[in-house]
Amino acid sequence: MSRKRTRRLVRLINGIPPGFVVDAAWLKRQGFDPKSIYRYEKGGWIQKMTRGVYRLPPPTEGFSREEDWQSVVTSIQWIMGHRVHLGGLTSMAMRGHEHYLRLGGPYPVHLYGRVPSWLSRLPLESARFRVRSLSLFGGSHLGIENSSLSKYGVALKLFDDASPGNGKEEESADGPEVSDGSPPGRLMWPAHASSDERAVLEAMNDLPGRGTFHNLDMVFEMLHDLRPELLTALLRECRSVKVRRLFFVFADRHGHDWLKHLDKTAIDFGSGPRALVKGGKIHPEYRIYVPEEMLAPDHYDYLHNNDSNI
Repeated sequence: MSRKRTRRLVRLINGIPPGFVVDAAWLKRQGFDPKSIYRYEKGGWIQKMTRGVYRLPPPTEGFSREEDWQSVVTSIQWIMGHRVHLGGLTSMAMRGHEHYLRLGGPYPVHLYGRVPSWLSRLPLESARFRVRSLSLFGGSHLGIENSSLSKYGVALKLFDDASPGNGKEEESADGPEVSDGSPPGRLMWPAHASSDERAVLEAMNDLPGRGTFHNLDMVFEMLHDLRPELLTALLRECRSVKVRRLFFVFADRHGHDWLKHLDKTAIDFGSGPRALVKGGKIHPEYRIYVPEEMLAPDHYDYLHNNDSNI
């Protein structure tokens, strides 16, 4: 192997954490030709996951099934630079609500944005990627934040303690921070993920087909600390009348303190009833059909007393 190829391989190994993923297009931009990629694969320096997609061999111990999909998402965001974020139910699970949302089976990973075409071909048993567009907010990135990619809020350990440059690094708002250009020992790679304010609206957009009112209702009960200003801005950006109406169905049902700080007059609720749930009951204020249990007792009484007017 030539000295030039050796230097490139060393930079590849030192620059990408074990278990992280790159594709052939990215490798080509770094100066790796197909023959070199083939040699590195045969030599065990990289592992082929599917056609045109490779990863640095993960640690022999302690690399969990959860970290398997997390490393893919972080690679897409930070290494290959795709404008993709975790949202909806996945983001809320990351922020501590997984108990109410996990239904068993492969982990449902909700990604928003344009993902690489090979993502659906990855042989991951731990997760199933569900891709959505950014159309709900008209392409706006309002309410997307950097979050620790760990359900326990702990930085992932990406390199062995024996790796060079294992001094103390701090999280940067712009990405993983390396003080002197050498690989860090422990490093926070934050994920681009929806805030709770944005994530709950994204999750409502999936109702009733890809979620349950019951599970989302339990999560909503715990959302005590939503930010009214951000919520108002997101509701104004939101392109779905269904989502705007549903949000206030949940909000009125739980009556959190932040609700009184929302300006409903700034929200466009559209006109006419919306048929959402077959066999459901229409909400008297927001004119959308929801499961009967979503109506507060006073709303239910209203329905029975005013059936002829609905």
